[in-house]
Amino acid sequence: MIVRPSRRDLLRYGSAAAALALPAPAIAQAWPSKPIKIICGYPAGGLTDTFARAYGEAISQKTGQPVTVENKTGASGAIAAEQVKSAAPDGYTLMWTISTTMIMNKVLFKKLPYDPDKDFVPISWMDAGHLPTIVHKAVPATNVKEFAAYARNNKASLGTYGAGSYSHCVVEALNRSLGLKMEAVHYRGEAPMWIDVASGAVQGGTGSYAASASVMQTGNGRPIAVPTKTRMRKLPDVATFLEQGLDDKAFQLQGFICLVGPAAMPKDIVVKLSDMMVEAGKSERIQKILDTFGIDTAAQDHVFFQKILAEQGPVWIELVKSLNIEPQ
Repeated sequence: MIVRPSRRDLLRYGSAAAALALPAPAIAQAWPSKPIKIICGYPAGGLTDTFARAYGEAISQKTGQPVTVENKTGASGAIAAEQVKSAAPDGYTLMWTISTTMIMNKVLFKKLPYDPDKDFVPISWMDAGHLPTIVHKAVPATNVKEFAAYARNNKASLGTYGAGSYSHCVVEALNRSLGLKMEAVHYRGEAPMWIDVASGAVQGGTGSYAASASVMQTGNGRPIAVPTKTRMRKLPDVATFLEQGLDDKAFQLQGFICLVGPAAMPKDIVVKLSDMMVEAGKSERIQKILDTFGIDTAAQDHVFFQKILAEQGPVWIELVKSLNIEPQ
């Protein structure tokens, strides 16, 4: 006897067959399975961009995926920050920026299009280098004490590479600590500042070793102090501010460069990237870059970065507030 399937059977069997024919649900692919993009908040050719490309290449070699660096400059890193905070938190869009974007902007701007504390996850911290204070050759000083004596008897001004910058903090901290009345002369970046230091238009300035190297090499300027608690390898004979008796917290802070991602990035991806950064910092290529820029410390992990933010962030905020700058 032939048993013919009913209409109900046909519908049931047909549905089952169709289900078997459907592709299995996609299984999440291990990170990374596609190119990674790093948004750099500062211009091409500078220290921040140089590190972004060098470390980015190291990440590419480690993962086997292309890593591109895209420069989105402006508003002290805020333009890049706004773009990255809105990106998918999947580890494929990251931000390379500096301490200004992550800390000082909270004071320098009335309103930010991002929240530095809530919109990002710290991945890796990099030292931006000691920032020596250098005086013009005509200033009869080889240390802070001698410079203070000069400044008390002469009109003295120190250049800064921007209002609210670390170099601005140094001028105010010296005035505060030593009872001086030096003027802070603000420039749009280090290059024009060091030109005026070299010519004697201002009596000195504070900035990066790499940018100031020509001033020292030509003999137009001499370093009198370096910040943070340890001396620079490039300037081993120059005492720190702390060694010279100035214990103001401004002289113990470290500006930094950093890698962050959107806040909801999975912890395992954060850890993988953090470990890659620390490993890359030991490479010959990055060690050469560190030497060129006079930087003594390579990339540190996400735990170290979080500690720095917690410990030094509030100090930075108070310092910048003390400058009485009108927020933009």
